[in-house]
Amino acid sequence: MSRAADLPAARRRYVTVCVLYWLPLGLTIAPLILLLTERGLSLAAIAGCLAAHSLTAAALELPTGGLSDVVGRRVVLAAAGVSNLVALVLVALGTAAWQLALGMALIGAGRALSSGPAEAWYVDTVHARSGPGAELRTGLARGAAATSAALAGGTLLGGALPWLLGLGPDLGARLSAATSGLALPLSWPLLLGAAVEVVFVLYVLTALREPPRPAATLRDVLRGVPATVAGGLRLGGRDALVRRVLLSAAAAGSALAVVELLTPGRTAALTGAPESGAVLFAALACAGFACSAIGSHLAPLTARLAGGGQRAVVAGLAASAGGLFLLAATAVSTGMAAAALGAAGFGLVYLGRGAAGPSENELLHRRVEGSGRATALSVQSLALQLSAALTGSIAGLLPPGPLPWLLGGVAMLAGALLWVDRGPHAAAPSAADGSAPPVGAVTGDGPSHDGP
Repeated sequence: MSRAADLPAARRRYVTVCVLYWLPLGLTIAPLILLLTERGLSLAAIAGCLAAHSLTAAALELPTGGLSDVVGRRVVLAAAGVSNLVALVLVALGTAAWQLALGMALIGAGRALSSGPAEAWYVDTVHARSGPGAELRTGLARGAAATSAALAGGTLLGGALPWLLGLGPDLGARLSAATSGLALPLSWPLLLGAAVEVVFVLYVLTALREPPRPAATLRDVLRGVPATVAGGLRLGGRDALVRRVLLSAAAAGSALAVVELLTPGRTAALTGAPESGAVLFAALACAGFACSAIGSHLAPLTARLAGGGQRAVVAGLAASAGGLFLLAATAVSTGMAAAALGAAGFGLVYLGRGAAGPSENELLHRRVEGSGRATALSVQSLALQLSAALTGSIAGLLPPGPLPWLLGGVAMLAGALLWVDRGPHAAAPSAADGSAPPVGAVTGDGPSHDGP
């Protein structure tokens, strides 16, 4: 997008990209595990497919972030859409275990490729138009809210579509028979997601205009990506504020891993059957995404009421920790009152996290130059994923009851305490909070005073 482009247009394009990217993934949430089961995979094989997704995403997270900083946001984001398109078709129509595992790995690759380029494009565009002191929180909040709304809507549609196909003349069964069993009723949410991915790729290529970059040869890419990744890791070590952002992401990963691991079993125990528990979990997941969207939408207001971005992060993460402690307090209780309090705690976890995220990321962008912006976001995402994997493994070994929930609550509370003002040695706030410019870039070339 050119320097003359207006900021509302950039904001609309960023929000549209968020919706188009996350809606297809939301469509997979409800039917995915059931579809893999229908294909004959055992629970261990399904776990292997999920591991293929997670390991691929973690392995590619930093290299793809560096790639975006070297070759451009648009091409990497379009590659994420193509990877997801192929993956969704493979998982929807695949019958062999290797096809399904490959599809899940490609979804992981798409997740890594998408981690940062869209947000980096938006921040680059705002800075090019209005300078490094421009307000970012509102646009980031709207993008986060749009992401959560797309996931919520996708979850509902993905769960309802196979059921709707089974009504009346049972169109789903007829389509399955017509395709010799390739397209099951549970396949259609994923195929619909693949169609949305086509729209996503076309939109990215036509709407996300970037300033011309120097032509990058393969040698430039091979040299530039590792240097950019190394610079991103170094910045987290030498900049206290960036380090807080990364540790907060790790805290959020721990908390969310506990919630996602324990909630399905809790809903099944509440309803008395795994099938009805799965339906309740889908509804609860949708509500969680909706709460996250509301929290993200209210992030600018939260920052104004709290008196700044850092205080808004404290408030959001503390609220999220409170939700986890409420879930812990009701873990061994039965009855409608306990269920209602647990549901309130579940919503509070996502509401608080949604309210804190845009302020965290605005603070991050104040400290990172455009040449390493996507890499910094990838480091943040990697911190969340690794922490989630570690905490999820620990929580799975703990005895049932309040203790696993307390683990997530303590992690989130520790993340909130990182942002409590500790006096003159605390990191400087962002420019939006009445502060100083950034102290370093993610290029590995030392401190810079002309960055965002």
